[in-house]
Amino acid sequence: MLSEVGAGPIGPIMAQAAALLYCGDGIFDTRPGNGEKGLNATMKRIRLCWLVLCIACVPVSVLAADNHLQVSVGDWPPFIAQNQKHHGFIAHLISDIFAAEGYIVSFHFLPWNRAYREAAKVQRDATAVWMYKAERENDFYYSDPVLKEQFVFFHRKGDGFHWQHYGDLVGLTIGGGLGYSYGPEFDAAAEAELFKLERVASDEQNFLRLLIGRIDVFPEEINVGYFTLRRDLKPEQVAQITHHPKPVLENESFMLFPRKGPDSLALVKKFNKRLRQFQDSGRYQTYFAAFERGEYEVAGD
Repeated sequence: MLSEVGAGPIGPIMAQAAALLYCGDGIFDTRPGNGEKGLNATMKRIRLCWLVLCIACVPVSVLAADNHLQVSVGDWPPFIAQNQKHHGFIAHLISDIFAAEGYIVSFHFLPWNRAYREAAKVQRDATAVWMYKAERENDFYYSDPVLKEQFVFFHRKGDGFHWQHYGDLVGLTIGGGLGYSYGPEFDAAAEAELFKLERVASDEQNFLRLLIGRIDVFPEEINVGYFTLRRDLKPEQVAQITHHPKPVLENESFMLFPRKGPDSLALVKKFNKRLRQFQDSGRYQTYFAAFERGEYEVAGD
């Protein structure tokens, strides 16, 4: 009986319960001659047995949940993407940072607003990744920056494009996304009509318009831009496009840990410590290099 009980995931607990119940020549040690002392000892064993059995009835997933983290995310290819290997290279980075601290991460893909809301209510252990806004500090602790985003101007190779100041863009036609802001300086220059800004619905459209000369340049986050080029355009088209090294805009993105979470402060400290170690050792940059080699793309995408 004990060997059969011990075969399952909660077998050791059940075996301990059985051992506690069994005493002397019988299950309950109330043999004549033991009197009140024997009865009291038996009742203690019964109470302890019930405690052990109650623990045994708790689902195994709960008993093993201390090292599992639930992280809510939005779909933001190529950084975090449901249809990429490891859910994208930033998700891979986050998973490995926590793995170095002994945690297993599960990502839950949700609409961004819901991802934020569920984490704020401590229905998730954290949410990733978000740009800084002061009002978010009411709900969350910020990690150190996980990702530095860099927006650059994409342009055709050999067209001689160069810029250092917004005055250098006078007379150009610049592509943009619907509803996008490329930073306060860019927005102010567009409002002052230093250049002509033409917005379309997708990055793919902007790159195609760039190729045929409908626009002169197109601002986009550098990783997103090259991901879109590889995914949506032909190799011979991609070969015609490059980017200018001067950033249009630089942002930082963070993991958020709910202020109401009992373990949030400890998790922030552990995450930040390992993130710095990854950066100092050079391991951090290997995820970006793997992304640039196309290693996170799924065959057929």
